Amino acid sequence: MDRAFAILETLAESGGVMGLSQLAEKSGLPLATIHRLVRTLVDLGYLRQEESRQYSLGPRLMRLADAASKRVAAWAHPHMLAAVEDLGESVNLAMMDGDEVVYIAQVQPSKNFMRMFTEVGRRTLPHSTAVGKAMLLETDPGTVRSLLNRTGMPRRTEHTLTTADEFLSALDVARERGYALDEGEQEVGVRCVAVAVPDAPRPMALSMSGPTTRVTDAAVDQAVARLQEAARLIGADLSYAGR
Repeated sequence: MDRAFAILETLAESGGVMGLSQLAEKSGLPLATIHRLVRTLVDLGYLRQEESRQYSLGPRLMRLADAASKRVAAWAHPHMLAAVEDLGESVNLAMMDGDEVVYIAQVQPSKNFMRMFTEVGRRTLPHSTAVGKAMLLETDPGTVRSLLNRTGMPRRTEHTLTTADEFLSALDVARERGYALDEGEQEVGVRCVAVAVPDAPRPMALSMSGPTTRVTDAAVDQAVARLQEAARLIGADLSYAGR
């Protein structure tokens, strides 16, 4: 059973599509073992064989991923709610799914008239989001460039970073600061600050977003420590749940 999960995790970490020889090399398992386990996973719907004869993650995993995302949101909610009460702005939780960012939870403040609504389940690309930057801070530049080449870095606003060099420079700044910013790169007039969730089973980030008139530099300075504490608690809960 552990070897079957090793195959699924190897595929997930490598973009979701691989051939048998690549799987054997990456997982460290014998090719004959890989072949037998892959056929079983295909029969169960957890893998599928593409026309290229490579193997990809199968549709049955979607049901498991959806259920797991809901549980993560439930575990994170109390920590997000406490952060919202302290900061007075919307707090979002996102994770990487392949080359995309998917938002899995959001908590709204009760007092502000102008609130930032990010639909749970919404998908976007990492280059134009603070959460995307935060989740890629520890990724090597070559892997980041490959991701950006695949997504194409489409322009969302006049502030969107549209070259790999710009994005990698932004990552350098974010790494030095310990947090990432979206300066109207996804939506004009909206500013967002994000931190990575430590010890999460897959890349995750927690963010605060609001109108640029409210999310000032002073507000960002106040938010960072509070977001980092909430992210630490969420990561600890996820780490404990995975034992």
